[in-house]
Amino acid sequence: MFHSRILKLLAATAIAVGVAAGAHAAELRYAHVGAEGDIQTVYAAQAAEGIAAATNEEVTVTVYPASQLGGVAEMVDGVRMGSIQMGHHDFASLARLVPEVAVFNAPFIYRDGAHALAATDPETSPALQAINEKLVEQGVRIIGRIYRGDRHISSNFEVKTPEDLSGKPFRAVPLELWVSMVKGFGAIPTPVEVAELPTALMTGVVVGQENPLTMIASNNLNEVQSHLAMTGHMRAVLAVFVNEEIWQGLTEEQRAAITKVLDDEAEKSLQMATDSEAELVEELKGRGMTVVTEAEGLDIEAFRTKVSAQIAQDFPNFAELIDQIEAVE
Repeated sequence: MFHSRILKLLAATAIAVGVAAGAHAAELRYAHVGAEGDIQTVYAAQAAEGIAAATNEEVTVTVYPASQLGGVAEMVDGVRMGSIQMGHHDFASLARLVPEVAVFNAPFIYRDGAHALAATDPETSPALQAINEKLVEQGVRIIGRIYRGDRHISSNFEVKTPEDLSGKPFRAVPLELWVSMVKGFGAIPTPVEVAELPTALMTGVVVGQENPLTMIASNNLNEVQSHLAMTGHMRAVLAVFVNEEIWQGLTEEQRAAITKVLDDEAEKSLQMATDSEAELVEELKGRGMTVVTEAEGLDIEAFRTKVSAQIAQDFPNFAELIDQIEAVE
Protein backbone atom coordinates (compact mmCIF):
# COMPACT_ATOMS: atom_id res chain seq x y z
CA MET A 1 0.00 0.00 0.00
CA PHE A 2 2.87 2.36 0.86
CA HIS A 3 4.49 1.64 -2.52
CA SER A 4 1.18 2.35 -4.27
CA ARG A 5 0.78 5.64 -2.40
CA ILE A 6 4.32 6.74 -3.39
CA LEU A 7 3.57 5.95 -7.06
CA LYS A 8 0.36 8.00 -6.89
CA LEU A 9 2.18 10.95 -5.36
CA LEU A 10 4.97 10.74 -7.95
CA ALA A 11 2.38 10.69 -10.75
CA ALA A 12 0.59 13.68 -9.25
CA THR A 13 3.89 15.55 -8.88
CA ALA A 14 4.78 14.83 -12.50
CA ILE A 15 1.46 16.28 -13.63
CA ALA A 16 1.86 19.29 -11.35
CA VAL A 17 5.39 19.95 -12.66
CA GLY A 18 4.19 19.63 -16.26
CA VAL A 19 1.36 22.10 -15.68
CA ALA A 20 3.58 24.53 -13.75
CA ALA A 21 6.09 24.48 -16.58
CA GLY A 22 3.37 25.51 -19.00
CA ALA A 23 3.51 22.18 -20.85
CA HIS A 24 1.10 21.73 -23.74
CA ALA A 25 -0.10 18.36 -22.49
CA ALA A 26 -1.43 18.96 -18.97
CA GLU A 27 -3.49 15.87 -18.16
CA LEU A 28 -6.09 16.09 -15.40
CA ARG A 29 -7.80 13.07 -13.85
CA TYR A 30 -11.44 13.90 -13.02
CA ALA A 31 -13.29 11.51 -10.71
CA HIS A 32 -16.93 11.23 -9.66
CA VAL A 33 -19.40 8.59 -8.44
CA GLY A 34 -22.23 9.18 -10.95
CA ALA A 35 -23.69 6.37 -13.04
CA GLU A 36 -24.17 6.32 -16.80
CA GLY A 37 -27.15 8.42 -17.84
CA ASP A 38 -27.07 10.74 -14.83
CA ILE A 39 -26.86 14.49 -15.52
CA GLN A 40 -23.59 14.69 -13.58
CA THR A 41 -22.05 12.05 -15.84
CA VAL A 42 -23.14 13.88 -19.00
CA TYR A 43 -21.80 17.13 -17.47
CA ALA A 44 -18.35 15.69 -16.75
CA ALA A 45 -18.00 14.16 -20.22
CA GLN A 46 -19.05 17.38 -21.96
CA ALA A 47 -16.86 19.50 -19.67
CA ALA A 48 -13.83 17.35 -20.54
CA GLU A 49 -14.49 17.84 -24.27
CA GLY A 50 -15.09 21.56 -23.79
CA ILE A 51 -11.93 22.10 -21.77
CA ALA A 52 -9.76 20.37 -24.37
CA ALA A 53 -11.32 22.48 -27.14
CA ALA A 54 -11.17 25.76 -25.20
CA THR A 55 -7.49 25.28 -24.34
CA ASN A 56 -6.44 24.03 -27.80
CA GLU A 57 -5.70 20.63 -26.27
CA GLU A 58 -3.20 22.18 -23.84
CA VAL A 59 -5.31 20.87 -20.95
CA THR A 60 -6.89 17.45 -21.38
CA VAL A 61 -9.26 15.84 -18.91
CA THR A 62 -9.83 12.11 -18.45
CA VAL A 63 -13.05 11.36 -16.59
CA TYR A 64 -13.37 8.39 -14.22
CA PRO A 65 -17.10 7.97 -13.41
CA ALA A 66 -18.99 5.44 -11.27
CA SER A 67 -16.55 5.40 -8.31
CA GLN A 68 -13.72 3.99 -10.45
CA LEU A 69 -11.15 5.84 -8.31
CA GLY A 70 -12.94 5.14 -5.01
CA GLY A 71 -15.89 6.44 -3.04
CA VAL A 72 -16.57 10.03 -2.07
CA ALA A 73 -14.06 10.21 0.78
CA GLU A 74 -11.27 8.72 -1.37
CA MET A 75 -12.08 11.15 -4.17
CA VAL A 76 -11.97 14.22 -1.90
CA ASP A 77 -8.72 13.04 -0.31
CA GLY A 78 -7.29 12.33 -3.76
CA VAL A 79 -8.05 15.85 -4.98
CA ARG A 80 -6.68 17.38 -1.79
CA MET A 81 -3.44 15.39 -2.15
CA GLY A 82 -3.22 15.85 -5.92
CA SER A 83 -3.34 12.17 -6.95
CA ILE A 84 -6.71 13.09 -8.49
CA GLN A 85 -6.77 16.57 -9.99
CA MET A 86 -10.51 17.25 -10.29
CA GLY A 87 -13.76 15.85 -8.99
CA HIS A 88 -17.34 16.69 -8.23
CA HIS A 89 -19.87 15.75 -5.61
CA ASP A 90 -22.29 17.36 -3.19
CA PHE A 91 -20.83 20.47 -1.54
CA ALA A 92 -21.20 18.65 1.78
CA SER A 93 -18.57 16.12 0.69
CA LEU A 94 -15.99 18.86 1.39
CA ALA A 95 -17.29 19.45 4.91
CA ARG A 96 -14.45 17.41 6.41
CA LEU A 97 -12.17 20.20 5.17
CA VAL A 98 -14.44 23.20 5.88
CA PRO A 99 -17.65 22.27 7.76
CA GLU A 100 -19.67 25.32 6.61
CA VAL A 101 -19.46 24.32 2.92
CA ALA A 102 -22.29 21.85 3.56
CA VAL A 103 -24.70 24.80 3.76
CA PHE A 104 -24.95 24.80 -0.05
CA ASN A 105 -26.68 21.42 0.12
CA ALA A 106 -29.02 22.41 2.94
CA PRO A 107 -32.65 21.45 2.20
CA PHE A 108 -35.35 24.03 1.46
CA ILE A 109 -32.95 27.01 0.97
CA TYR A 110 -33.21 27.64 -2.79
CA ARG A 111 -36.25 29.12 -4.51
CA ASP A 112 -35.58 27.20 -7.72
CA GLY A 113 -32.76 25.81 -9.84
CA ALA A 114 -31.73 29.19 -11.23
CA HIS A 115 -31.38 30.55 -7.69
CA ALA A 116 -29.30 27.49 -6.73
CA LEU A 117 -26.86 28.13 -9.60
CA ALA A 118 -26.62 31.86 -8.81
CA ALA A 119 -25.98 31.22 -5.11
CA THR A 120 -23.20 28.72 -5.91
CA ASP A 121 -21.38 30.72 -8.58
CA PRO A 122 -17.69 30.79 -7.51
CA GLU A 123 -17.24 34.13 -9.30
CA THR A 124 -20.12 36.07 -7.74
CA SER A 125 -21.49 34.34 -4.61
CA PRO A 126 -20.21 36.11 -1.46
CA ALA A 127 -20.93 33.07 0.70
CA LEU A 128 -19.08 30.70 -1.62
CA GLN A 129 -16.16 33.07 -2.08
CA ALA A 130 -15.67 33.25 1.70
CA ILE A 131 -15.77 29.46 2.02
CA ASN A 132 -13.47 28.99 -0.98
CA GLU A 133 -10.81 31.03 0.84
CA LYS A 134 -10.89 28.45 3.63
CA LEU A 135 -10.92 25.49 1.22
CA VAL A 136 -7.85 26.83 -0.58
CA GLU A 137 -5.95 26.59 2.70
CA GLN A 138 -6.77 22.86 2.63
CA GLY A 139 -5.52 22.49 -0.94
CA VAL A 140 -8.89 22.42 -2.73
CA ARG A 141 -10.82 25.06 -4.71
CA ILE A 142 -14.41 25.00 -5.99
CA ILE A 143 -14.39 26.15 -9.62
CA GLY A 144 -17.84 25.15 -10.86
CA ARG A 145 -21.16 23.52 -10.09
CA ILE A 146 -23.70 21.13 -11.57
CA TYR A 147 -27.48 21.18 -11.27
CA ARG A 148 -28.95 17.68 -11.06
CA GLY A 149 -32.58 18.54 -10.38
CA ASP A 150 -34.76 18.37 -7.30
CA ARG A 151 -34.31 15.48 -4.88
CA HIS A 152 -37.39 13.43 -4.03
CA ILE A 153 -38.18 10.53 -1.69
CA SER A 154 -38.64 6.96 -2.91
CA SER A 155 -39.90 4.16 -0.68
CA ASN A 156 -41.67 0.80 -0.57
CA PHE A 157 -44.86 2.38 0.78
CA GLU A 158 -46.82 5.61 0.47
CA VAL A 159 -45.19 8.66 2.08
CA LYS A 160 -47.23 11.84 2.60
CA THR A 161 -45.90 13.20 5.92
CA PRO A 162 -42.81 12.76 8.12
CA GLU A 163 -44.93 10.53 10.36
CA ASP A 164 -45.04 7.95 7.56
CA LEU A 165 -41.26 7.53 7.89
CA SER A 166 -41.18 7.52 11.68
CA GLY A 167 -38.81 4.91 13.09
CA LYS A 168 -38.00 3.38 9.68
CA PRO A 169 -34.42 2.86 8.41
CA PHE A 170 -33.87 5.35 5.60
CA ARG A 171 -30.76 5.79 3.48
CA ALA A 172 -28.65 8.83 4.29
CA VAL A 173 -25.76 9.94 2.13
CA PRO A 174 -22.78 9.26 4.46
CA LEU A 175 -22.43 12.95 5.35
CA GLU A 176 -23.54 14.78 8.53
CA LEU A 177 -25.94 17.11 6.70
CA TRP A 178 -27.87 14.18 5.23
CA VAL A 179 -28.01 12.39 8.57
CA SER A 180 -29.55 15.55 10.05
CA MET A 181 -32.03 15.88 7.19
CA VAL A 182 -33.17 12.26 7.46
CA LYS A 183 -33.72 12.80 11.18
CA GLY A 184 -35.95 15.71 10.15
CA PHE A 185 -37.82 13.30 7.89
CA GLY A 186 -38.65 11.39 11.06
CA ALA A 187 -36.69 8.31 9.93
CA ILE A 188 -33.63 6.49 11.26
CA PRO A 189 -30.60 7.69 9.23
CA THR A 190 -28.70 4.72 7.81
CA PRO A 191 -25.56 5.71 5.86
CA VAL A 192 -25.17 3.79 2.59
CA GLU A 193 -22.70 4.52 -0.23
CA VAL A 194 -24.40 5.03 -3.60
CA ALA A 195 -22.76 1.94 -5.13
CA GLU A 196 -24.37 -0.21 -2.42
CA LEU A 197 -27.79 1.47 -2.52
CA PRO A 198 -29.75 -0.91 -4.80
CA THR A 199 -28.65 -3.91 -2.72
CA ALA A 200 -29.47 -2.11 0.56
CA LEU A 201 -32.97 -1.35 -0.73
CA MET A 202 -33.51 -4.84 -2.09
CA THR A 203 -32.46 -6.52 1.16
CA GLY A 204 -34.39 -4.13 3.41
CA VAL A 205 -31.33 -2.61 5.11
CA VAL A 206 -33.15 0.62 4.26
CA VAL A 207 -36.77 1.01 3.13
CA GLY A 208 -36.34 4.31 1.30
CA GLN A 209 -33.92 6.88 -0.07
CA GLU A 210 -33.91 10.32 -1.71
CA ASN A 211 -32.29 11.45 -4.94
CA PRO A 212 -32.92 13.37 -8.15
CA LEU A 213 -35.17 11.59 -10.66
CA THR A 214 -32.26 11.20 -13.09
CA MET A 215 -30.40 9.10 -10.53
CA ILE A 216 -33.51 7.08 -9.59
CA ALA A 217 -34.11 6.27 -13.26
CA SER A 218 -30.50 5.67 -14.33
CA ASN A 219 -29.93 3.31 -11.38
CA ASN A 220 -33.26 1.51 -11.95
CA LEU A 221 -34.32 2.07 -8.36
CA ASN A 222 -37.91 1.52 -9.54
CA GLU A 223 -37.01 -2.18 -9.48
CA VAL A 224 -36.61 -2.04 -5.68
CA GLN A 225 -38.89 0.90 -4.79
CA SER A 226 -42.65 1.16 -5.39
CA HIS A 227 -43.47 4.79 -4.46
CA LEU A 228 -42.14 8.25 -5.27
CA ALA A 229 -43.00 11.28 -3.11
CA MET A 230 -42.33 14.54 -4.96
CA THR A 231 -41.00 16.46 -1.97
CA GLY A 232 -38.39 18.50 -3.87
CA HIS A 233 -36.76 18.97 -0.47
CA MET A 234 -33.33 19.72 -1.88
CA ARG A 235 -32.21 21.44 -5.06
CA ALA A 236 -29.43 19.04 -5.97
CA VAL A 237 -26.41 21.18 -6.82
CA LEU A 238 -22.93 19.66 -6.86
CA ALA A 239 -19.54 21.33 -6.43
CA VAL A 240 -16.83 20.89 -9.07
CA PHE A 241 -13.47 21.15 -7.34
CA VAL A 242 -9.80 21.05 -8.22
CA ASN A 243 -6.45 20.60 -6.51
CA GLU A 244 -5.26 24.13 -5.72
CA GLU A 245 -1.61 23.54 -6.62
CA ILE A 246 -2.62 22.15 -10.01
CA TRP A 247 -5.01 25.09 -10.54
CA GLN A 248 -2.32 27.67 -9.77
CA GLY A 249 0.06 25.84 -12.11
CA LEU A 250 -2.23 26.57 -15.06
CA THR A 251 -1.92 29.84 -16.93
CA GLU A 252 -4.43 32.60 -16.29
CA GLU A 253 -5.81 32.08 -19.81
CA GLN A 254 -6.27 28.34 -19.20
CA ARG A 255 -8.04 28.95 -15.89
CA ALA A 256 -10.37 31.48 -17.53
CA ALA A 257 -11.15 29.08 -20.36
CA ILE A 258 -11.89 26.22 -17.96
CA THR A 259 -14.09 28.43 -15.78
CA LYS A 260 -16.08 29.54 -18.84
CA VAL A 261 -16.61 25.93 -19.96
CA LEU A 262 -17.77 24.87 -16.49
CA ASP A 263 -20.13 27.82 -16.24
CA ASP A 264 -21.66 27.05 -19.64
CA GLU A 265 -22.05 23.38 -18.68
CA ALA A 266 -23.73 24.41 -15.40
CA GLU A 267 -26.39 26.30 -17.36
CA LYS A 268 -26.85 23.28 -19.64
CA SER A 269 -27.25 21.01 -16.62
CA LEU A 270 -30.01 23.25 -15.27
CA GLN A 271 -31.80 23.17 -18.60
CA MET A 272 -31.40 19.39 -18.85
CA ALA A 273 -32.76 18.86 -15.33
CA THR A 274 -35.70 21.18 -15.94
CA ASP A 275 -36.60 19.63 -19.29
CA SER A 276 -36.29 16.05 -18.09
CA GLU A 277 -38.28 16.13 -14.82
CA ALA A 278 -41.79 15.80 -16.31
CA GLU A 279 -40.57 13.14 -18.75
CA LEU A 280 -38.89 11.19 -15.95
CA VAL A 281 -42.04 11.25 -13.82
CA GLU A 282 -43.97 9.68 -16.69
CA GLU A 283 -41.16 7.21 -17.37
CA LEU A 284 -41.04 6.07 -13.74
CA LYS A 285 -44.83 5.76 -13.68
CA GLY A 286 -44.51 3.59 -16.77
CA ARG A 287 -42.01 1.43 -14.90
CA GLY A 288 -44.62 0.85 -12.21
CA MET A 289 -43.91 3.48 -9.58
CA THR A 290 -46.76 5.26 -7.78
CA VAL A 291 -46.10 9.02 -7.78
CA VAL A 292 -47.45 11.09 -4.87
CA THR A 293 -47.72 14.90 -5.21
CA GLU A 294 -49.42 17.63 -3.20
CA ALA A 295 -52.57 16.90 -5.23
CA GLU A 296 -52.55 13.40 -3.70
CA GLY A 297 -52.04 14.74 -0.19
CA LEU A 298 -48.26 15.08 0.09
CA ASP A 299 -47.60 17.59 2.90
CA ILE A 300 -44.43 19.36 1.75
CA GLU A 301 -44.83 22.09 4.36
CA ALA A 302 -44.70 19.48 7.15
CA PHE A 303 -41.39 18.23 5.73
CA ARG A 304 -40.09 21.79 5.36
CA THR A 305 -40.95 22.68 8.97
CA LYS A 306 -39.45 19.56 10.57
CA VAL A 307 -36.35 19.36 8.39
CA SER A 308 -35.55 23.08 8.71
CA ALA A 309 -35.88 22.87 12.49
CA GLN A 310 -33.54 19.87 12.62
CA ILE A 311 -30.93 21.59 10.44
CA ALA A 312 -31.13 24.77 12.55
CA GLN A 313 -30.58 22.69 15.67
CA ASP A 314 -27.69 20.64 14.31
CA PHE A 315 -25.97 23.44 12.32
CA PRO A 316 -26.51 26.76 14.14
CA ASN A 317 -23.50 28.26 12.31
CA PHE A 318 -25.40 27.97 9.01
CA ALA A 319 -27.83 30.78 9.88
CA GLU A 320 -25.80 33.73 8.57
CA LEU A 321 -24.76 31.87 5.41
CA ILE A 322 -28.35 30.84 4.71
CA ASP A 323 -29.35 34.50 4.95
CA GLN A 324 -26.66 35.37 2.37
CA ILE A 325 -27.81 32.58 0.07
CA GLU A 326 -31.46 33.56 0.31
CA ALA A 327 -30.53 37.19 -0.51
CA VAL A 328 -28.98 36.23 -3.85
CA GLU A 329 -31.15 37.35 -6.76
